[in-house]
Amino acid sequence: MATLEIKDLHVTVEADNATKEILKGVDLTVKQGETHAIMGPNGSGKSTLAYSLAGHPKYTITGGSVTLDGEDVLEMSVDERARAGVFLAMQYPVEVPGVSVSNFLRTSATAVRGEAPKLRTWVKEVKETMERLSMDPSFAERNVNEGFSGGEKKRHEILQLELLKPKIAILDETDSGLDVDALRIVSEGVNRVRETGEVGTLLITHYTRILRYIKPDFVHVFSGGRIVESGGAELADKLENEGYEAYTKPVTP
Repeated sequence: MATLEIKDLHVTVEADNATKEILKGVDLTVKQGETHAIMGPNGSGKSTLAYSLAGHPKYTITGGSVTLDGEDVLEMSVDERARAGVFLAMQYPVEVPGVSVSNFLRTSATAVRGEAPKLRTWVKEVKETMERLSMDPSFAERNVNEGFSGGEKKRHEILQLELLKPKIAILDETDSGLDVDALRIVSEGVNRVRETGEVGTLLITHYTRILRYIKPDFVHVFSGGRIVESGGAELADKLENEGYEAYTKPVTP
């Protein structure tokens, strides 16, 4: 069983000619088959955690460790992390002009699987997955995310998730900007992957609405660059009713 283990992770970023510490000692373990929801107010460090795990060069690891099945993730390059089984669905997916969706997906699958998928079965697999996500087949020949709406970009992220079958999926505010129908379709895609029991999911979100479709095993409250409370799905209900004020207001001496 694959296990992502984060211990005392500290991360800084350069901003306004100064070094700012964003993550201040994060501890978290995500096992294959589990779904963890990371919730918290804007600016609490949730997305910094996601991009640090994926290896974004903007963020500097200043302390702690991250391992996947005992292997040091922080020593891996971005592509090595992807091949090891770490997947990031970005909050704001980028456009890749000149690269078609079909070529991008097959190249990615080849890198992750270690060999090119057989063309006939691959085309069928992609077509069926796109149908489940209500994606027009013509999208396969369009450039990656170029001219895509917000909902189409998020569906493309989940298309990658379903096809690449990672060990650990980090979903950074996948619900951001989605209407009700797109949210349902995207959530169904995430749930299909979860039901295999082969993927550990780290679902980062600001709101509870996506948790009506994707039921987490664990909920963690993020504030001030660290996890300040953990619990089951009932913790999300508490946050829905009470908000984040209790975790953000200054402590009275």
